[in-house]
Amino acid sequence: MSAPSSNAPAAWPGLLLGSTEDLLGAVPYLLGFHPADSLVVIGLKGTPPRGRLHLTARWDLPLAVPGSGRIVSLLDKEEITRAVVVGYGPGSLVTPAADAVITSFRESRITLLDVLRVEDGRYWSYLCSRADCCPPAGLPYDRENSVIAAQATVHGLVALPDRAALERSLAPLGGPERVAMSRVTARVLEELRGRLAECGDADRFAAEFVADGIARVREAVAAYAAGGRLDDERAARLGIDLAVIRVRDEAWALIAEKDREVHHRLWHDLTRRLEPGFAAPAASLLAMAAWCRGDSALAGIALARARDADPGYSMANLLTQALHHMLPPSALNDRMPNSEELDQEMGDPRASWLLPMAALLRESPPGPISLAG
Repeated sequence: MSAPSSNAPAAWPGLLLGSTEDLLGAVPYLLGFHPADSLVVIGLKGTPPRGRLHLTARWDLPLAVPGSGRIVSLLDKEEITRAVVVGYGPGSLVTPAADAVITSFRESRITLLDVLRVEDGRYWSYLCSRADCCPPAGLPYDRENSVIAAQATVHGLVALPDRAALERSLAPLGGPERVAMSRVTARVLEELRGRLAECGDADRFAAEFVADGIARVREAVAAYAAGGRLDDERAARLGIDLAVIRVRDEAWALIAEKDREVHHRLWHDLTRRLEPGFAAPAASLLAMAAWCRGDSALAGIALARARDADPGYSMANLLTQALHHMLPPSALNDRMPNSEELDQEMGDPRASWLLPMAALLRESPPGPISLAG
C-alpha cells in the first residue's frame, strides 16, 4: 500500500482543477508516476465548480478490508469537503473497490463528486448513467499533452512510467560514484575509530560529537536551500552523525519547521549516496519530508529502503505504522519538539548515545570500538 499524504506538492502551488480531464492529468504528477492497479483519492477544498487540491492518496488494488472506511476517516481528519475517487485498471479489479467506497461515503459529510475508472487512455464514471455524457465505451483523455501536464513540466514535476521507475530513482548510486563514496566513508570511519580509541572521557567526546553533528545538519540544510550539494566527505560524516538519535531528531525537527522541498532534496540525495547499510536515518527523514509535501509514493519507497537497511529502525517503523493507519503528517509533526525542547527532554549527551554509531563501526572492518568512559 502506498502511504496517504495530506498536501499537494509544494512545488506546484495554486493548482486548480476545473474538469475531470484536469484531475486525471494531474494525478501522475502528484504521485510521481503513472498508476496502475491503484485506487487514488483526491481531496478538494474550495468553491465549486473549481476545486483546490489538498490531498492525494493512493492504495494498491484489490483494496484491503476495511480500506474504504479508513479512506473516509483520513479525509475527515484532513477536513476535506469534496472528493474524487479514481480506480486504475480493469473493471473486475476496480468495481469492487468503487462499490465499497460509494457505500462508505453515503454516511459521510464529504461530498463524493465522482468515482471513476481509468484504463487505456479512457475513463468511465460509476456515478453517471447518462449515455450522452458517459458512453459505455468511456471517454478518451490525453495523458501527456494536457494543460495540467504542461503546468507540471513548468514546475519541474515529472511522471515516471510506473512505480518501479520511482523505486529505481531512489536506488543506491553505483559505478564510480559508489566507489568514491565507499572510499571516503572508509577513511572517515577509520579517523573516527582513532578518535574514539584516544579519547579519555567518553561523555565529553559524546557532547562534542553531538554538537558537531547538529551543526552539520544545519549546514547541510542551508547548503541545499542555497542550491548547493554536500561533497562526499561531508555527506559521509553527516550519514554517520545521523546514527545518533539526537542528531537525527534535530533534522526531524527542522522538517517540521522549514521548507520541506529543501529537506526532500537533501535526504533524497543522501539516501542514494550513503553506503546502503548507513541509509536508514536519511531514508526515514526523506520519508517524513516526502509525506509532508504530498509525495506519498516516495514516502513509502523511502521507508522500504530504511527498513531494508535496518529492519528494527524505530523511526521507519513508527512512520510505517502511521501511514498504515492513515494518520496525517500533522499527527507526528505537531508533537515533534524543537531543538531547545529536545535538549531539555534528553539532557546532556552521554557516551551511551553513541552506541548506534559504534554499531556502524563494528560492522565495518577492522573491529569493535569500546565506549567505556
